[in-house]
Amino acid sequence: MTGDLLIRSVRPWPSGLGTAEVDVLCLAGRVASAGPDLEAPRGVAEVDGKGGVLLPSFTDAHAHLDSTRLGLPFRPHTAGVGLAELIDNDRRNWRSAEQDVAARATYTLGRTIAAGATFVRSHAQVDVDSGLERLEGVLAAKEAHAGRASVQVVAFPQCGILRDKGTAELLEAALLAGADLVGGLDPAGYDRDPVKHLDIVFGLADKHQRGVDVHLHDAGSLGAFQVELICERVAALDMRGDVTISHCFALSTVEEDRRRQLVDMLAENDVAVTTVAPGVREPLPLRQLRWEGVRLGLGQDGMRDYWSPYGTADMLDRTWQLAYRNGFRDDSLVEMCVDIATRGGASVLGETGHGVTEGAQADLVVVPGDSVTAAVMDRAPRTLVVHQGVLVAADGELLP
Repeated sequence: MTGDLLIRSVRPWPSGLGTAEVDVLCLAGRVASAGPDLEAPRGVAEVDGKGGVLLPSFTDAHAHLDSTRLGLPFRPHTAGVGLAELIDNDRRNWRSAEQDVAARATYTLGRTIAAGATFVRSHAQVDVDSGLERLEGVLAAKEAHAGRASVQVVAFPQCGILRDKGTAELLEAALLAGADLVGGLDPAGYDRDPVKHLDIVFGLADKHQRGVDVHLHDAGSLGAFQVELICERVAALDMRGDVTISHCFALSTVEEDRRRQLVDMLAENDVAVTTVAPGVREPLPLRQLRWEGVRLGLGQDGMRDYWSPYGTADMLDRTWQLAYRNGFRDDSLVEMCVDIATRGGASVLGETGHGVTEGAQADLVVVPGDSVTAAVMDRAPRTLVVHQGVLVAADGELLP
């Protein structure tokens, strides 16, 4: 049956089974049992994990599949300084790519899956220049890989809502066309009217019963003020568990007492946070967020696009970057980064029960290595990638 698979010779993490190699049986798309020398039921395929570490599959909780140039020739970076110039540079260049959005997004999503991520949330730009074209390209990629990964798409007003007249109407059209969430971008710092910007975003979310994912680059007290505004709307509309703040640089740029207040507010209103482990910002307070119960995920952001030449479509690379940027050396802290990149991101996307224990949905990845930390440091090609009990990639390559 579909979703039935026996994985031989793996070391599940985290599972409480120790470091001995065991077999893991998946039935009807869920983890059914784990133990040594399991007998395969009739008709169930067997695959060899080769003694690797078995992890919950990765979750890319913040991607931009509509802007990727992965797999295409490098182009010189032509953007000037600042957010507005990065946005305008993308707008000037995105139509001149060698391939259309659907082809580029499909390729990069495939690479992401082959590297072990079977849950993905991608933003897709919606503005008066591109209309719904970029959204449609990402939706096409989602459909192309429908049997390999679960993908959420955010209608993302990267050029602003108020600055780009007509975008509010396009956001609603995007939700009707298949977008799963409505996005926002720096309501104060970029759009210059946080109340009106958030009124539009949350008004659309409430009307269409969709989630919200807001890019918030604004730092310090200005960013903190917007965190408060977002939490106020979550409470007023009873949207606990349906809202994410991406980047949330305010958390690493305010005083400790203020940070504690913001983290408590996020936890109280069950507002999730995603980070991309950026190289030019202070890291978010990962341990504090997790200690207080804030759902926290990791993403790759753009991948070799008009914003930057970085990005590989490999969430294990980004997990290494998260550990490195935080200066983590202890195994327990590296494993925390793995948890953020797997189960943490899945919780941001509303995928509950993600794991390797009995009853969990069988979204799994086998990584070569004699420990979780070794797997992160070596970042060898993934031995196996499983989505809902179906083998979708092996040895770093997608399967038909």
